[in-house]
Amino acid sequence: MSDLHRFIEVVQSIYRTKDFIPLHEPRFSQKEKDYIMETIDSTYVSSVGKFVDDFELAIAAYTNAAKAAAIVNGTAALQVALRIAGVAQNTEVITQALTFVATANAIKHNGSNPIFVDVDYETMGLSPDALEDFLEEFGELREGGTFNKSTGKRIAAIMPMHTFGFMCRVDRIVDIANRWKIPVIEDSAESLGSFYKGQSSGTFGMMGAFSFNGNKIITSGGGGAVISKDPTFATRAKYLTTTAKVPHAWDYYHDELGYNFRMPNLNAALALAQFEKLDSFIESKRAVYEIYKEQLGSGSFRLKKIPMDTQWNYWLVPLEFQDEESKDQFLEYTNANNVMTRPIWQLMFNLPMYKNCQRDSQENAKRLSERIVNIPSSARKR
Repeated sequence: MSDLHRFIEVVQSIYRTKDFIPLHEPRFSQKEKDYIMETIDSTYVSSVGKFVDDFELAIAAYTNAAKAAAIVNGTAALQVALRIAGVAQNTEVITQALTFVATANAIKHNGSNPIFVDVDYETMGLSPDALEDFLEEFGELREGGTFNKSTGKRIAAIMPMHTFGFMCRVDRIVDIANRWKIPVIEDSAESLGSFYKGQSSGTFGMMGAFSFNGNKIITSGGGGAVISKDPTFATRAKYLTTTAKVPHAWDYYHDELGYNFRMPNLNAALALAQFEKLDSFIESKRAVYEIYKEQLGSGSFRLKKIPMDTQWNYWLVPLEFQDEESKDQFLEYTNANNVMTRPIWQLMFNLPMYKNCQRDSQENAKRLSERIVNIPSSARKR
């Protein structure tokens, strides 16, 4: 039996069907319906309501953050966090090219330009070694921050992304950033439920941003959150995303340019019901990973190893292939046989809007983009 046919059989046995098997689909129960109906009955379906408040408190408590602000989506959460960090016109942000496009777009939405630094091969997240090399070559610490010697622009933030829920070596990234007086914003869109050295994703830097899109480990349909160990930053995020309206019983006065990036109470009801099942989702997904680990052989692909010191949320399970040709054959075969698999994203500098951005060699990012495929990773139906 070929590796490809064997893989199809394993996936079908995990999800107990020969029908189409998606990459990652949400799991709903009566609780979601009850919370949504409670919201509808209350008539508080927009940006104010019990479920928004309860969800923010729950996320903050789970991550051990001081405060959380519920946002309309993960991209908006990143955009706002970057603005609070001081990312603006004529600045730059160091990030990774191996990421979903929202990471780079959030930088551009603030009028800034991304700089792409390579990732670690093991974590698939921003490499502290590559970061340090870049700053030693191009960084210049002056009064007012660190400036890029090649462009003259201030480097306003560093934004690592925790790829597929794997945690990058974020403690070292923060240490390096502190020496260069650059704030760190964590793109934690995919990593709710992941911990590094016992500390939650999103709490190492100045702020972290989560996504609750329909394909994430918990979903509010569309949604995101900003969290911080410092309550002033999340409070500011809440203020900016609620149109920067000065609190008043009836007057409408807005004292700066804000955003209508509020998470509706209706979405928060769905998010809270999902959040209350997060641990059971992670346990189910861990069991799926263990079946893959036990059942899949060591042919043209292998499971990507969980990085050291990481308690993983098992969001998407990555396979690593020997070469690009075997990866492409796998993608064609599985998708033609009702099993959804997906390659890693196009590297950002291959997209037209980011092709001229400064970058280093990207050796690991290029190699990973040629070899990584995600396989069905949903929690199993009960």
